[in-house]
Amino acid sequence: MKVRIFRPAKTAMQAGEARTLKWLLEFEPATPRLRDPLMGWTGSRDTRRQVLLTFDTLEEAIAYADRQGYTYSVQVPHRPKRRPKSYAENFRYRRPA
Repeated sequence: MKVRIFRPAKTAMQAGEARTLKWLLEFEPATPRLRDPLMGWTGSRDTRRQVLLTFDTLEEAIAYADRQGYTYSVQVPHRPKRRPKSYAENFRYRRPA
């Protein structure tokens, strides 16, 4: 069974890092999604697709995957570089355009 270990990215609607500090373990899909012929809805018979495990550290997530015998891949999060800005810079006389 393949799993993916990652830290979720911050959504466009949030300013802080509230739900991005935990590591998540997500199971890779074992079967493709099925389309219901009557209604056209998409479904799956794979119940592990609904499971999302949360860990405080990357080491805990890797240890859990090793104990269960899962093959895992780790996606390291990309952290943007923070540039200090000042509100007064908007009103500087010789401000670059």
